[in-house]
Amino acid sequence: MNAEQKTALTDEIEKLKASLTGDMFSDMEVRDKIHNLEMQLNGTKPMDSHFDCIGCGS
Repeated sequence: MNAEQKTALTDEIEKLKASLTGDMFSDMEVRDKIHNLEMQLNGTKPMDSHFDCIGCGS
C-alpha cells in the first residue's frame, strides 16, 4: 500500500468518526466500516485465518 492509499484510508476513517452520533445502535454500521478500514490500513486480519475478515465477528 502506498502513501496515497494510506492517506485516503485515514481521511475516510476520520470522516466516518466525525459522523458518529454516540448512539451504539445507530453507529454500528459506521463503526463496522471504520473497523474494516483500520484493518486494511494496519494490514491486520484475524489470527489463524487465511481470509481477510471472515471470522472476526464484525
